[in-house]
Amino acid sequence: MAKYNLNVNGKTRSVEVDASTPVLWVLRDHLQLTGTKYGCGIAMCGACTIHLNGTAVRSCQLPVSSVGKQEITTIEGLSEKANHPVQKAWIEHDVAQCGYCQSGQIMTAAALLRDNPNPSDEDIEATMSGNICRCGTYLRIKDAIKTASKK
Repeated sequence: MAKYNLNVNGKTRSVEVDASTPVLWVLRDHLQLTGTKYGCGIAMCGACTIHLNGTAVRSCQLPVSSVGKQEITTIEGLSEKANHPVQKAWIEHDVAQCGYCQSGQIMTAAALLRDNPNPSDEDIEATMSGNICRCGTYLRIKDAIKTASKK
């Protein structure tokens, strides 16, 4: 076990865990930040997506020992009142059905818009293609991202 001081949602949080523990489990089990979801466990579905220094990454395969002083942002830290443009657009377009994949979808979309404020349909499809939605709300996801890009 090792002690890690992590920058999570703008606050320093200390945890004592094995170096190989995935960030997903540190967030969920040790810091009680349960918005980030476990999906496949092999970084293929996107449910566990967080931001690491603003870049969307899969937390289920990211060992805590590799994070260092980098900034971790979870869905809980994306905005204080769930008023990030992507979150607002998600509500406007009634994107969520079961909701399980939504935090990963939103985090991926927010990173896309940070890097590319006016993405084409192809940009959106390419970026979001790794995020699986079992309910199939892909068209609403794309529409919500377009709406958020205008805000």
